[in-house]
Amino acid sequence: MIDFLYENDTYKIIGALMEVHKNLGKGFSEIVYKDAFEYELKKINFSFEREKEYLVHYKDVILNHKFYADFVVLDKIIIEIKSTDGLNEKHIAQCLNYLHVS
Repeated sequence: MIDFLYENDTYKIIGALMEVHKNLGKGFSEIVYKDAFEYELKKINFSFEREKEYLVHYKDVILNHKFYADFVVLDKIIIEIKSTDGLNEKHIAQCLNYLHVS
């Protein structure tokens, strides 16, 4: 079994995501899955911020481009929702960038 940081919270979040998948299946746009996941987070009474904005600092300035994480749950877990057949390097890089700027 994989060890997760924040194991109990991560387990509940994965359960909420699996509930979304069980009920909606595949084929919807990301926004539909985000709405359903938001419903599930409220149901388990987890605090979250949706579309959290992250600024990118470069030397002594803040760059114009910002990142928006789909969800930050419990002020410590970033969730990026994808509606795709599989993950690729760009998806992984995107998540790593969110972690870096957070």
